[in-house]
Amino acid sequence: MVLMEEAAFNFRTSYVKSTVFYDAYNGILPLVLNWQARPWTCDVAQKNMSSYACVSNHSVCVNVTSTTDEPGYRCKCSDGYEGNPYITDGCQDIDECLKNSTLCGYGICENMAGNYTCSCPRGKDWTNGICQSRFPVIPVVGTTGGLVVLVIALACACMIQERRKLQKMKRDYFRQHGGLILFDEMRSKQGITFKIFMEEELKQATNRFSEQQVLGQGGYGTVYKGILEGGVEVAVKRCKTANEQQKKEFGKEMLILSEVNHKNIVKLLGCCLEVEVPMLVYEFVPNGTLFQLIHGNHGLRISLATRLGIAHESADALSYLHSSASTPILHGDIKSSNILLDRDNKAKVADFGASILAPTDKSQFITLVHGTCGYLDPEYMQTNLLTDKNDVYSFGVVLLELLTAKLPFNFDPDVPAHEKSLSMMFTYAMKENKLDQILDAAEP
Repeated sequence: MVLMEEAAFNFRTSYVKSTVFYDAYNGILPLVLNWQARPWTCDVAQKNMSSYACVSNHSVCVNVTSTTDEPGYRCKCSDGYEGNPYITDGCQDIDECLKNSTLCGYGICENMAGNYTCSCPRGKDWTNGICQSRFPVIPVVGTTGGLVVLVIALACACMIQERRKLQKMKRDYFRQHGGLILFDEMRSKQGITFKIFMEEELKQATNRFSEQQVLGQGGYGTVYKGILEGGVEVAVKRCKTANEQQKKEFGKEMLILSEVNHKNIVKLLGCCLEVEVPMLVYEFVPNGTLFQLIHGNHGLRISLATRLGIAHESADALSYLHSSASTPILHGDIKSSNILLDRDNKAKVADFGASILAPTDKSQFITLVHGTCGYLDPEYMQTNLLTDKNDVYSFGVVLLELLTAKLPFNFDPDVPAHEKSLSMMFTYAMKENKLDQILDAAEP
């Protein structure tokens, strides 16, 4: 008699009469005993521990149904255990680490009751089933922190070095421009209101010399509107250039100009000497220039009284500079755009003493001449020597502007030669007895 699994055997008649069966299977076939504890399910059986079959620790009960649909149960060892669940302590722990030496790869396998754990040598972590080198957080953080500190330290050192260089440069400029002399003179005099400004003060006042703050530009430089701390409005003149001689004399010149005090002259409030080319700070005059009043597109006629008042006030200011100031001052750039007007159209002469910053570079001098073309005394054009006569000539052209409302120079190539400059046009009209043809109609 042979006992075997039914599904694993196909009967042949040759198996009875010969040794074919033994030759084919070596006399061995699988055997399955399909059995179960009856007639109870696990939950019923566990209520009667005296007859409950799963007596081993670490065993579990599994419900099964026979081929005849009779209920029953079997016992098996819990996961991580093996043996006979039907006897006391029949289920024993499986040592997974001993059975499989590669279970934790290159890690350390540690057996536990019903389980195992994998750990890694120092410096590695158990990740995704293998030991991986741990990112050296502490050393890297330490190294990174050190590098950050080093970079910050170097940056601070560079900033300090640059700041020292900048401060030294500012001190050098201050000395070059006669700042020490000016400072000593200011301390020795009582009641002087002239101020030496720091560059940063003027940067803040003009929104870092924003184009939106520009009041005007010319051969000598650019004028910006500024607001100092306290809300005081000023005009800041940023000059273009100055030669070495001008730099040496600048402090003394500023002291002279600071003493100018006349109601029809724009007050010089101070200067900044810690820059390559000094900056001047004037009082702010709100109503624009005489040039804008005469040649603007407002379509308004200017009354004769207003014209005469502006002429008188400007002449009075010029006379003061030439004759009444503690030291005679040559203006050097008299023109309608340098005569400012307050809210009542009272004249205030600006840019006095501009000659101390006259450009010596040829291209810049050409720019200056182009900007003042029509005002320059022909004698000055020949000699390049500034005298009070040059100011008087330029003021004469301003008077002609007031009378005729015409530009001092016409750049149109088609205009006749005698109409190129206002002074030539006026002289020609006088000779031809046609003065009435060039005079501007004024309001009564």
